[in-house]
Amino acid sequence: MTTFVPGRRLDDDANMLVRWQQDVKGVLYVSQISTGEENDLRIRVYGRRASLEWQHRDPDTLIVRSNTGPANVYRRGAPYLSPVAAHFSRLPAGHPEAFIEAFANIYRSAARAVAAKAAAREPDPMDLDFPTVEDGAVGVRFIHRAVESARAGAMWVKF
Repeated sequence: MTTFVPGRRLDDDANMLVRWQQDVKGVLYVSQISTGEENDLRIRVYGRRASLEWQHRDPDTLIVRSNTGPANVYRRGAPYLSPVAAHFSRLPAGHPEAFIEAFANIYRSAARAVAAKAAAREPDPMDLDFPTVEDGAVGVRFIHRAVESARAGAMWVKF
């Protein structure tokens, strides 16, 4: 973790090696100084049989690559998507859906879950896909461990 911009109170660049359960390893790169990137969030997951790629700049597209054939491109709003994907799609296909709609989905799901509980009903399982207080606590704990590791000279720390 590094602070490149003078006067910033927080680190503005971090590169981390992470290890999850079952010895799954990853790289996390987070930066506020990547010139020209314009908040371009990217997620890439690599497995033995396939990989996934999603980018904030093209939020309606998920690319799945395997070593057995060409890349498959999945687009939001398409009829071949799962019921869960369709549930969280707010606009017709062809209209970009992204950052603001993602937060709207979270708020809508949380409101539906609260309304169901208030009416003594079980919430629809698809409406339970929003972060909880426990999820927030895990995120804060992760940040604390990352800072602890950086201050210890980039040593491994238990999460």
